Amino acid sequence: MSAVAARLFCLPYSGASAMVYARWRRALPSWLAVHPVELPGRGARAGEPLSTDPVRLTASLAAEVESLIDGPYALFGHSLGGLLAFELAHALLERGAAPPLVLFASGSEAPAMRDDRDLARPRSDDELIADLRGYHGTPEEALADAELMAVVLPVLRADFMMAGAYAYRPRPALPCPVHVLAGTRDDLDRPALEAWGRETCGGFAIDLFEGGHFFIHARQAEVLGVVDAALSRRLNGGPAATLQ
Repeated sequence: MSAVAARLFCLPYSGASAMVYARWRRALPSWLAVHPVELPGRGARAGEPLSTDPVRLTASLAAEVESLIDGPYALFGHSLGGLLAFELAHALLERGAAPPLVLFASGSEAPAMRDDRDLARPRSDDELIADLRGYHGTPEEALADAELMAVVLPVLRADFMMAGAYAYRPRPALPCPVHVLAGTRDDLDRPALEAWGRETCGGFAIDLFEGGHFFIHARQAEVLGVVDAALSRRLNGGPAATLQ
């Protein structure tokens, strides 16, 4: 396949911008067009107010994404992005869009298993820096950079509050496959990952990667290999994958 056969819309994790997926455009085959989804208040949308309402945000994103859908597409989200990708899939279906080829939920427990109410209150800078340090994904020199933290922490604070505001709403199972990716050393237990299977009637798979919460960077080639293979199978009429 040389022409664009499918589009992959990628949602970032808490505190991040769409730039975390910039390298994927070069690393994935040319038939798959990568569309990093920028959230308000960061990157190219830095002048817009940050959002703390996941339902309102995904309804807005659905209108933007739908305008770009011109054929097969898939959704990918890591951590908070996985939750937003799930809500975006439902919002797109409610707008009459075709279902995605695959919903990739990475580093994220199933929506029905989440209980992030403790994140609903605004966290202090010190608490946020401690959280970043605990995820082992931010170098110490970055945490000590006051100018950088002045940019990152307000975004992270709003994203944590958005996670804390999330309330699971039971709905009909998604008609597309759900493919879960997780790190072997991440703080997510197997039942919280397997519970994603109850959100789909279109097939379910789990792939584990060596690493912690940010395995998508440390194991980028392996992650993209799984994404490529799953979408290739779907485009050829096969299943996304089988449960691992």
